[in-house]
Order: sequence, then C-alpha cells, then structure tokens
Amino acid sequence: MEVDRIDGRTPNQLRPLACSRNVLHRAHGSARWSQGNTIILAAVYGPKAGTRKGENPEKVSIEVVWKPKTGQSGKSEKECELILRRTLQSICLLTVHPNTTTSVIVQLLPCAINASCAALVDAGFPLKHLAEVSSLHSSGLPNSSLSVLPEGLPHVEGKPVEDGIITSVTHGAMSVNDYLCCMERAQAASAKISEFLRRSLQSQLPNGPAKAL
Repeated sequence: MEVDRIDGRTPNQLRPLACSRNVLHRAHGSARWSQGNTIILAAVYGPKAGTRKGENPEKVSIEVVWKPKTGQSGKSEKECELILRRTLQSICLLTVHPNTTTSVIVQLLPCAINASCAALVDAGFPLKHLAEVSSLHSSGLPNSSLSVLPEGLPHVEGKPVEDGIITSVTHGAMSVNDYLCCMERAQAASAKISEFLRRSLQSQLPNGPAKAL
C-alpha cells in the first residue's frame, strides 16, 4: 500500500519547481533551477573556435565541467560529466556550429539536466528537443532522463515517435518489475516537468513573434 512521504507529499507529487534564465552575466547562457530545497546553477560558454582533441571537427564538441560543492573532482564527478555530456549530445544539433566547443558547467546530476537545457536555450544553442529528469527511490535509485520533442515531428497514435528514455542510471539491485514501475512513474513525473519547463521558457521569451520550443 502506498503511503505519503515524510514531507507530506503523495507518491506522485513533485516538489515545487522554479526556473529562471540569464542569471549569470558573464556566461553566454545560464539558468537557475530549483526543485524544493535543491537549487542548481548551470552556465553555458560558447561556441568557441576549435574542438577537443579526438572530436569530429565537422560537429560541435560538448564539454561538461562538473564542479563539486567542496573539494576536488573525483571518480563520481567524472562519471556525472560523462552521463550529462552523452545526454546533452543526444538533444543538441551538433552540425550547426562545426569545429567549435561549447562548455556546460553544473553541479548535481538529477537537476543538472533540467538546468542545462534551460541554460542552452538561454544561450540560443540549437536543440532537437528538450530533456527532463526525475529521480525515484525503490530498492535502488534510478535516474531517468526522458526526451520531450518539439512540435512538428512524426507522431504515431498521437505520440512523438522518438519520445522516450534517453538516459537511465541505476544504483543498487532491483527487480525488472520494480524498474519498469520506476520508469512509468518517471515518465509521468517528467511529463509534468516538461509542461512546467515549456511554460517557463515561453514566459521568458523576448517580445516579438512566438517561438516554438
């Protein structure tokens, strides 16, 4: 039987969401994302000329810098950088700015993806679609990032053909049924975050013709 959580929320209730952009003046794009007491800043710098060593010069190189709250970066931070970099690469249009590098600087993995999307939009970086992340607890801790596509893409039975999970990270052991249940709840939570993110981005657009997000 499902019970309310310690903070009084129901099992499907999200923490309060807030998002603001252009909060760092020296960055090309920035965003502040808060989800309850979790607050994160994301900064985007670039595109800058030249790609990283070993990268395809015909595409933009996405660099992620993961800054821990205290101390030096270690193995866990490098793992987070890789997860976030692969996730952002899957939603960015990498051929628009060839032979350049765009840097994203963040903290905290779950909210980092949400904040990074808002910061990339603030920087005017071309995206194929947005991505949202939600965290759930079962016998382990899966973090699933689900893509949300813009209007005008192919649909089947009213749903975008590419809509789904683009990143999933789990810690600990769980049954297949538990994992699928977590994914179902993550998708429902991400749909709510997507609706909030789109409203937030639309409300912060400059005056002029409406833009599709």
